[in-house]
Amino acid sequence: MDHAADAHRTDLMTITRFVLNEQSKHPESRGDFTILLNHIVLGCKFVCSAVNKAGLAKLIGLAGETNVQGEEQKKLDVLSNEVFVKALVSSGRTSILVSEEDEEAIFVEPSKRGKYCVVFDPLDGSSNIDCGVSIGTIFGIYVVKDGIEPTLHDVLQPGKNMVAAGYCMYGSSCTFVLSTGTGVHGFTLDPSLGEFILTHPDIQIPKKGKIYSVNEGNAKNWDGPTAKYVEKCKYPKDGSSPKSLRYIGSMVADVHRTLLYGGIFLYPADKKSPNGKLRVLYEVFPMSFLMEQAGGQSFTGKERVTFLIRYCAN
Repeated sequence: MDHAADAHRTDLMTITRFVLNEQSKHPESRGDFTILLNHIVLGCKFVCSAVNKAGLAKLIGLAGETNVQGEEQKKLDVLSNEVFVKALVSSGRTSILVSEEDEEAIFVEPSKRGKYCVVFDPLDGSSNIDCGVSIGTIFGIYVVKDGIEPTLHDVLQPGKNMVAAGYCMYGSSCTFVLSTGTGVHGFTLDPSLGEFILTHPDIQIPKKGKIYSVNEGNAKNWDGPTAKYVEKCKYPKDGSSPKSLRYIGSMVADVHRTLLYGGIFLYPADKKSPNGKLRVLYEVFPMSFLMEQAGGQSFTGKERVTFLIRYCAN
């Protein structure tokens, strides 16, 4: 046996160790966030396992219901939602849960409440489940105001008020990307250890990228500026090389590639969807939070996404 190699494997920076190290920088911390994050990580491990054996376990296909967005639910959608709701409630650190799959927000019973609100898409990109494309879980975390009964206003906040955001991508490897407001860090699941290991410390999006990512099938419904920009990507007039089109159709996978390789990911509004189709609370805000923490930018086309507050007044 290679004892030296085995000893090295015990000195890995796991996600639990990483978060505990961050916690030690805040003497006033009671460890609530660490406990909450551990439960999110556990939920991701469970969903990763379910995704990997979806075909064998007959989890692929429709569950026969539609979610609040009017989309047909996959069996894995339903399972993933149940997993995360139970994991978050059992943490004892949450007050309100908002999931893409549930029509109403979930208010945790008082005996199990904590100070955090979690918004999440339990399985983003689920339309790609049947063909094996990377899918993922997206989440964002807010803090409830002290001494006040939790209400929907605790989660209907601008994205800049999030204390943490992240996603877990289930693909050729299981990758967990997290920001607590001090940079972005990526962890990869080691199946032999059952642990997420730090593999991408302090992710910084490249200042220049060669990739644009957009569904050009909607091009006929775009407004003029959007169509003009994409045309410029394909046919630059300044003598530079054209940008490469890469579009997976799973937001987690497209954003992950953009974080690592640079470029731009677009999902513009169009004539069919004048307000766009991405969900602000549990898709746009968390991903924008990550992008900004990695040195990138996120815009609606008119304003900075994480400062968006109009929808909160509805």
